[in-house]
Amino acid sequence: MTDFSQNRRQFLQTTTSLAAAAAVGAKTAAYANQDSAATPIIYSAIKGGGIGKDKAAMVERLKQLKALGFTGVEGASPGISDPRALREAVEEVEFPVHGVVDMVHWRERLSSPDPDVRAIGVAALKQAIRDSYAVGGSSVLLVPGRVTDQDETHDDVWKRSIAEIRKVLPVASRLGIHVLIENVWNGFCEDPEQMRDYLDEIDSPWVGAYFDIGNCRKFGPAEDWVRTLGRRIVKLDVKDWGEKNGFCRLGEGDVNWPEVRKALVEIGFSGWATREGSDKSFEDTVALTKELLG
Repeated sequence: MTDFSQNRRQFLQTTTSLAAAAAVGAKTAAYANQDSAATPIIYSAIKGGGIGKDKAAMVERLKQLKALGFTGVEGASPGISDPRALREAVEEVEFPVHGVVDMVHWRERLSSPDPDVRAIGVAALKQAIRDSYAVGGSSVLLVPGRVTDQDETHDDVWKRSIAEIRKVLPVASRLGIHVLIENVWNGFCEDPEQMRDYLDEIDSPWVGAYFDIGNCRKFGPAEDWVRTLGRRIVKLDVKDWGEKNGFCRLGEGDVNWPEVRKALVEIGFSGWATREGSDKSFEDTVALTKELLG
């Protein structure tokens, strides 16, 4: 196995120059400078789905989000009606779509015991990679599978999903798009050491963690996950969760935000933090993100 940190540094050196050429490169690729000793920078975003049906609607939506104080938005694949039009809207508004969410990963799972289902999932993931590239993004969020029964055990999810993810790495590396694994309530890798080892077994600079701060709180402190995953974390999903109130407004759950912020500084994280869920308003989300993550 090659050293993950070495792979990571090689990836950063390669993609920094590529990102600089993009119209929204300064914002889209800012997360890549994680070897810097400077104070980490957090770019706040919101989940945006398809964002709009045509360019005019896309421009209007991006302007609204920019005016609210967000730095970017995350799209969905499938879901974007016209990637070329969205890229034009991004350039016009100067407001990036930093990546997309693979929207079929729960149904056409890469861990399915049916090889035909897995093949559909791989095709969808490849398309999501192309869609992210088309709109100027840098990643695809992926849930790699789900532990269900004796035909889809933890070991099955581990082995099958790794084999399928490796099939998309040629297109991911060619287009410069990260495949980022989200920690979710799917019965898989419910402690940070498991997630660390899973990513290390894939052993690619194009595969990292899309760390969800709230999802892991059910199983342990988010700051412990941050320190264990370290530089494997490329992007953040921002949620709060508590024993009493479940998923909730940021700051009202059990997440220890000062410790999370401290841990992010320790690993040198700079990058996108995308709110998944809702607060009192979009303005409330922007203010809370700044307050809790700095």
